[in-house]
Amino acid sequence: MATQAPRIERAGPLHAATLAAIHAASFPPAEQWTEDALAALLALPGSFGLIDPEGGFILARVAADEAEILTLAVSPLLRRQGRARILLTYAVRLAEAAGATALFLEVSDANLAARALYADAGFRTVGRRRAYYASGETALVLRLDIRPCAASGA
Repeated sequence: MATQAPRIERAGPLHAATLAAIHAASFPPAEQWTEDALAALLALPGSFGLIDPEGGFILARVAADEAEILTLAVSPLLRRQGRARILLTYAVRLAEAAGATALFLEVSDANLAARALYADAGFRTVGRRRAYYASGETALVLRLDIRPCAASGA
């Protein structure tokens, strides 16, 4: 029997408690984001969130022609089902529709599963931030070049 694709919805500040619970299940304590922090980020102009109500979300923002993925989390019991890939794909589409030509993110050098996901999606390493995480791990700065939707038909 085929697995049904997750139902992806836009997330807003009212989803912050759910997002915080997913984040807490997905990251070490020193890297967990609070409900208040997530609500504040979602309320900022240019920010957007997408939620898989079963246990995943992505939070991003667009400023001018650049976008940044702030966090992507999938509950541990739901991993390896393609949920992160679907969330990432939707976020790229939204960033593109908002006029972004590049999408950036940071990922732990030690997070091989996430690095493989991003490499498969076309991201490339453009920098390193040593001791970026509370654990002391290095963050890789990744970039994906995207082509914004052209209203002019150019």
